[in-house]
Amino acid sequence: MSAAALAAFGQAADVAQLKSEAVASVDSMQKLTQEIVDEIFSYAELGFQEFQTSRYLTGLLEKNGFQVQRGVAGIPTAWVAAWGSGKPVIAFITDIDDIPQASQKPGVAYHDPIISGAPGHGEGHNSGQAVNITAALALKKIMQERHLPGTLKLFPGVAEELLGTKAFYVRAGLFRDVDIVLGCHVAAEFATSYGDSGTGLVSVQYFFHGKAAHAAAAPWEGRSALQAVELMDAGWNYRREHLRLQQRSHYVISNGGDQPNVVPPEASVWYYFRETDYPHIKDLFELGNKMAVAAGMMTDTTTDHRIVGSAWPAHFNKLIAEVQQKNIEAVAMPQWSDADQTLARALQKEIGAKVDGLKTKVTDLKDPDNAFRGGSDDVGDISWNVPMVYLRYPANIPNLPGHSWPNAVAMATPIAHKGSTAGAKVQATTALDFLTNPALVDQAWAYFRDVQTKTIHYTPLIGPEDKPAIELNHDKMEKFLPEMQKFYYDPTRYKTYLEQLGIQYPTVRK
Repeated sequence: MSAAALAAFGQAADVAQLKSEAVASVDSMQKLTQEIVDEIFSYAELGFQEFQTSRYLTGLLEKNGFQVQRGVAGIPTAWVAAWGSGKPVIAFITDIDDIPQASQKPGVAYHDPIISGAPGHGEGHNSGQAVNITAALALKKIMQERHLPGTLKLFPGVAEELLGTKAFYVRAGLFRDVDIVLGCHVAAEFATSYGDSGTGLVSVQYFFHGKAAHAAAAPWEGRSALQAVELMDAGWNYRREHLRLQQRSHYVISNGGDQPNVVPPEASVWYYFRETDYPHIKDLFELGNKMAVAAGMMTDTTTDHRIVGSAWPAHFNKLIAEVQQKNIEAVAMPQWSDADQTLARALQKEIGAKVDGLKTKVTDLKDPDNAFRGGSDDVGDISWNVPMVYLRYPANIPNLPGHSWPNAVAMATPIAHKGSTAGAKVQATTALDFLTNPALVDQAWAYFRDVQTKTIHYTPLIGPEDKPAIELNHDKMEKFLPEMQKFYYDPTRYKTYLEQLGIQYPTVRK
């Protein structure tokens, strides 16, 4: 064996030993992982209002030696936590917000809210920070003991359900010195991918301004802002037939006036315009603006708008995905108990989904299939500025509808705890591959420059004057917060949140 081959063999053996230590370290922190999962689940905070969640996480990170910068990019609940020095800079990001009206008792395989009408983690974002923080603590320990250079950074995905912040993170330069981004998101599978993923969007609120009048005595004196909203919506729905099949657009009337006997002087409608690339997103946005102006002309009202959020379609890095896939296969799926499978099958049956329980095998890495996927995630903006992948770790149940109470059922149970531990092992071992091999970092950037961005260049969908919509969801949280605080998890008194709530695991219909 040549000297170079011997050196490579020795390096591989050393990295394998470091990975073994990282996996053991993550296993030793299973209790911490469980507490993070359960605690964030109990806070159940909507986008831009994740104050308790951020206080808890930043306090935990500071306690473990990370330097924390709060309120980044003009967003009160956003932060950056950093430890270490030098290159490479490995960043971890995952979301922290939840879903309106998704309150649900964990471990109960039918609809049973903790607080009726309250928000809840009906997406599973409560688990991602457990994945990344556990991984980062394991890495910190190894880097200290082995004197490995490099910097670890952690970010929260604030208001991801509103696509509300990551473009602002990019604009603020938060990833300017980052070499690799390892994102993660809850899933029912253990997988990664590369290439294009999902749609992008621009999220826009249109405001119409009219003139109030007595709706019965002198309606001719009024100019209805609500009618302008209705005309815009009617026009958009007629136009759908003549839009590309790839588009997805949807809206809610966020202000329809005050009461029926007053001609509404103010009204607003909130649109998501989704498409598969930047030019088509811009086309939809401009068409929406045109229809708003036309609706104002028809009703003799005026209109203006603001961008609430935006997202580029994501593109994930092939080199990083290939490295990560090997670590997924090495870690393998968690060992599910009979109770875990019973909960999964009972929930699937309850909602009329395919009843096949939890997955038991990891998902193979496949070439991009270019199949259309309608969802969006604002990590797309990050992925066009620095090489990135998005680990999907197995902490939830397959065949669920998403964005609703069924997706919260597993998210403070052993399913989420085991899946998050498995995800943390992959995040830690993947980071070690890049921390110990600068050539891999260079290869990831080569793919980014020579393939991904060779002909496509990032242009933000937000303008320099746009600001994060940090007031959103304030009133919704204020309404439920006093009651929700009674159900915050107390790990000093209870081993798990299931124990605190007095829930037998699993609870299924008789």
